[in-house]
Amino acid sequence: MSFDFIKKLPTPDEIRSQFAVPSDLVRLKEEKDKEIRDVITGKSNKFLVIIGPCSADNEDAVCDYVTRLAKVNEKVKDKLILIPRIYTNKPRTTGEGYKGIVHQPDPEQKPDFLAGLIAMRKMHIRAIAESGLTAADEMLYPENWGYVSDILSYVAIGARSVEDQQHRIVVSGFGIPAGMKNPTSGNLTVMLNSVYASQHSHSFIYRGWEVKTNGNELAHTVLRGATNKHGGNLPNYHYEDLNLLLNLYNERDLKNPASIIDTNHSNSNKEFKQQVRIVKEVMHSRKLNADIHKLVKGVMVESYIEEGCQKVGGGVYGKSITDPCLGWKDTEQLIYDIAEYE
Repeated sequence: MSFDFIKKLPTPDEIRSQFAVPSDLVRLKEEKDKEIRDVITGKSNKFLVIIGPCSADNEDAVCDYVTRLAKVNEKVKDKLILIPRIYTNKPRTTGEGYKGIVHQPDPEQKPDFLAGLIAMRKMHIRAIAESGLTAADEMLYPENWGYVSDILSYVAIGARSVEDQQHRIVVSGFGIPAGMKNPTSGNLTVMLNSVYASQHSHSFIYRGWEVKTNGNELAHTVLRGATNKHGGNLPNYHYEDLNLLLNLYNERDLKNPASIIDTNHSNSNKEFKQQVRIVKEVMHSRKLNADIHKLVKGVMVESYIEEGCQKVGGGVYGKSITDPCLGWKDTEQLIYDIAEYE
C-alpha cells in the first residue's frame, strides 16, 4: 500500500468530550434546529439566508463576521433566519490549494489534522457562544461527520459529492437539514435521486461499525448552476429553472419539497457582486408564483468582512483566501433587502 500512516487521530467521541459544547449552547442549538426544521417542513414561513465566507480560515475574523451577522439578525429575525457559513473543509477541483482549517489551521503552514480538528471545534463553539447563531458547514468527508454532529444546524453536500453513495447514505442518518447540490453537470435528476436516497433508510459500514439509519426527511435540493462540456458556466436560478424544479418535485414522492438557491459558483460565474442581483431575481420569482414561493426556502451567499479575495498570506483581515466574497457593507444591505421582500 502506498499509504504512510502518520499518526492515529482521536475519535469523534474523544474530541467531542475534550472540547464539549456547554449545556446552555446545547439548548440554544436545539432551539435553532427547530426553527430551521420548521422552515424546511413548511411550518414556518421564515426565509433562510445561509451566508458567510467561502472558507472559514481564521477564527478571529470568522467570529467577528458572525457577531456582526447576529446584530443584523436581531433586526430581521421576524422574517429571516440567518445561518452563518462556517465551512471548515474546502473542496478543490484539481486537489491543489488550501483545503480548509481542518487540514491547515494555519493556512501558511503544513497540514496538521489533530490541530485542525481542535481549531474547528473551538471556532464553531466560540461562534455560537458569541453570536447565538448556529452554523452551516459542508460535509466533504463523511467519516468526519461525528466531529461536528453536535454543533451544526445545516449541512451542504457539494456538487462533486452529491453523486457519491457514501455521502447520500450518511446524510440519511442526520437529524438536521442537508442541502444536496446539483452536480457540476447540472443534471437535476441526479440531485433529486440524491434527495430520495438521503430520505430513506440504509444499512452500511461506518467508521468500523455496522449501522442502520432512519432516513432524513429534511434532505432537499440546492441549485448552484452548472458547467457545460466547454467549461462555460450555466445559471439555473431563473424563473424557468425554478418552475422546472417544481415540476420535477411534483413528479416524485419526496418529503418536504424545498430548495435553496446558491447565488455564487456557476450561478454567478464566480462574479461575486452578481450575487446581489441574483438574490433579488430569486425573490422576485417567489413573488410571481405561489408554488415557487413555497418551494424556495432560502438562498446561499458567499460573504466576508472585506470584499474580493487574496492569496494565502495576503495579510488582509477578513478577506477570503479562496473564492471572492461580498464585503460587509453590501452584505448588510442585501440582508435588509431580502427582509423587505418577505
